[in-house]
Amino acid sequence: MLSLTNFPPVLLVMIGGGFGAAMRYLVGRWTFETLGPGLPFGTWGVNILGGLLMGMLVGWLALRGDGGEPLRLLLGVGVLGGFTTFSAFSLEVVQMILRGDVGLAGAYAVSSVAGSVVALYCGTLLVRSA
Repeated sequence: MLSLTNFPPVLLVMIGGGFGAAMRYLVGRWTFETLGPGLPFGTWGVNILGGLLMGMLVGWLALRGDGGEPLRLLLGVGVLGGFTTFSAFSLEVVQMILRGDVGLAGAYAVSSVAGSVVALYCGTLLVRSA
């Protein structure tokens, strides 16, 4: 019988990541073709769905009690990481809140989103000015 524990961790992440990225692409195409280009509904949808699925996965793995490291790598880091990295970010924010670091969670959330947008904008300006 094939067991996930027989796979190298990086292979589990790669397999899951490829599947998740393909699903993100397909959702993006479908929403663009169905709803038009007005808003990035595909990105919005996968970010919210990814957050829900990450929460369900973390809860389920905690209930299992056996660690579930291969499943965490395949589904959490791989599939959901490829589907949306926002799910990992959301998990980190919630973990900070649950351990009582609400201010740190807020600073991390705001600086991550704002910092990423500013960095992307600066990168665009750097390339355009070269």
